[in-house]
Amino acid sequence: MTDNVVPLFKDPTTGTYTLPGDTPETPAVAAPDSVRPVRRWKRTARSLRAAVTSEPARTAARLVARHGMYVLGGTRITAKRAWDGRTGSRYERMIRAAEAAGNFEEAKEWEDRLTRFRSARHHRRMDLLKAPQDAVKSAAYGAGLTIGGLLLLGIVLAIANKDATWILAPITAVIEAIAAAVHVATVVWGPAVTISPWLGLLALWGVGRQRQTAPQWALPAQQRDDAGAPITPSIVVTALRDLGIAPMRKAIKEMGDAGAAMLGPIRIAGCGVEVDATLPSGVSTKEVQGRRRKLAENLGRHEHEVFITLPAAARTVRLWIADSGALDEPIGPSPLVTDPKAAANYKTGKAPWGQDLRGDAATLSLYQRHILATGLSNQGKTAALRALALWLALDKTVEFRIADLKGVGDWGMFDGLATTLIQGPTDEHVIQATEMVEELVAEMERRIQMPPGTVFTPLIGIVDEAQVAFMCPAVGADKRPYGGSKATSRYFMAVRKIHNQGRAVDVLLWEGTQDPTDQNLPKLVREGAHTRISLVLGTESQARMALGDKAVDGGAAPHLLRQDLDKGTVVVASGGITIPAGQTSITVRTHYIDDEQAAEVADRAKALRDGITTAHTVAAADESDPLADILTVLGTEARVLTQEVLKRLAALNGKAYGRWSFIDLKRVLDGTGAEPYKSDGRMVIGRDRITRALTNRPEDGSASATK
Repeated sequence: MTDNVVPLFKDPTTGTYTLPGDTPETPAVAAPDSVRPVRRWKRTARSLRAAVTSEPARTAARLVARHGMYVLGGTRITAKRAWDGRTGSRYERMIRAAEAAGNFEEAKEWEDRLTRFRSARHHRRMDLLKAPQDAVKSAAYGAGLTIGGLLLLGIVLAIANKDATWILAPITAVIEAIAAAVHVATVVWGPAVTISPWLGLLALWGVGRQRQTAPQWALPAQQRDDAGAPITPSIVVTALRDLGIAPMRKAIKEMGDAGAAMLGPIRIAGCGVEVDATLPSGVSTKEVQGRRRKLAENLGRHEHEVFITLPAAARTVRLWIADSGALDEPIGPSPLVTDPKAAANYKTGKAPWGQDLRGDAATLSLYQRHILATGLSNQGKTAALRALALWLALDKTVEFRIADLKGVGDWGMFDGLATTLIQGPTDEHVIQATEMVEELVAEMERRIQMPPGTVFTPLIGIVDEAQVAFMCPAVGADKRPYGGSKATSRYFMAVRKIHNQGRAVDVLLWEGTQDPTDQNLPKLVREGAHTRISLVLGTESQARMALGDKAVDGGAAPHLLRQDLDKGTVVVASGGITIPAGQTSITVRTHYIDDEQAAEVADRAKALRDGITTAHTVAAADESDPLADILTVLGTEARVLTQEVLKRLAALNGKAYGRWSFIDLKRVLDGTGAEPYKSDGRMVIGRDRITRALTNRPEDGSASATK
């Protein structure tokens, strides 16, 4: 046997064993039994993890958890029902719910019911104390009457059959029936004892399944996706309970089934529903507003489909919950596009601007209102502002002066409609825009000096991309900067003057700006606007700049709109639009009017007017040519009233003609052959005469000769 043994040699340095003939460079297998178990454990762990995380295993785990939770939930619900039926806990919950809602009359009524319940329960318990005595007496009386009855029946049968053995026959039959029943009971008792627990579990499982006590993750996929489910009081209460606000969870838990008492009626509101929720003591409305996303997910909605506002009632939030996907549907074309007979009235009309979240038409009054529209770039700000201007252009009494500091043609359709149209982003365009606004100031000051009761036609100045003007570094010859927010800034001060006094004489300013900051939209300017409009913004601080603290504290949240997905959706704080009672703002989905449609609406507006020559730059006062400018403002009309000529000259160049009177006009035209004359008893200026005067004017007598 020893001949078959192969000796091993141990290396004293490494502790390994080698066979005879092995070279030192050839590593021997070191303790293989200590390595292989580790590898086996790793392979086993990987296999076990793969098996546990596989979809069949997950499905099985969800199946077990779901039906187990049905049983546990059914047990809890059944036990709670039994407890409620035996105690006054239901009445106590109702009392607490009524007190939490501030309905003390209802609380008193429930307290009276609780007192009556306790009194009735006391009488039942007292009756139970007498039950054994009554049971013994009843059993004795019952047994005697039964035996007597059976004997009487037996006697009757014996007489009828003429056989005395029939006397005990009824009693014998009853005894045999009892014996049979006992026999059946002994046979059935075993299986019944075995089956009854399972029947009880099945009943509990049925209760839990009916009440859906299993968690969402344990439900099948088709049941887990509950987005778009109808909104019910229990869903709203559960969503509020699960917001993670401890005082609210505790209060709702104490309310029990009466948690819905904190809700007002659920009302259909357009493409969604609206409900007011009175919060329990210790829960602030701001806490709920700060959890908008979680609340929306609890309700089975996306964040943009739930809006939280604050009505007039204290400790109350108003939830507007959209139908799933409703806000992603287009709202349809503007009435300005679909109705070729659409008209406007600056003083009494309202612009058909879009739809509110309820699906109702949202219209905005523009009468004597300065407007500020802001938002991130490429979110529909210019289109929303331009839609208002297009509607107002259908009132032929309204004059527009427009500076588009983007300069890509968004306002090009107003060429021939506006008396001034500046388009471009350079410093030179900002200078011209500033001079345009300063002309508005000059016209405003002229109107203010007119006699009281004078009626003025509306004059609307529009500056789109106004942040370019505020950030302009250009400095004028008088060392005053055009941009900035200091008292030396020409644009800033002109805007402030119009905000202060322009409304009284119908000189208004609309501004559009993007990505507001204190540098590109100074505080005094944004607070001077009567109607403040905001599209999607990046932060809450920007929302406060755009709409003001009051609107944001009241629930306005343009910073929660979705960039690119909510284009054209605006949050409006203004007295010119119908805002639900108790709210400080309203969200509007504006109609989109593309460039081609805008041009068609502008053409209809031009047809209402007598032809306007649009100035694309603002002429300096010392470069004006009165005769040429008079011909310009006459347009294609054969003759125009002198008062109308003065007004058009002031609109064309406020610096040169803003303070002109009939005396100045007559002085310029005297000796030219184009003097004013009477037509139908009123002083007019003839276009042919002005043309002839310009044609016959000496070569060196252009601007200076006519002054």
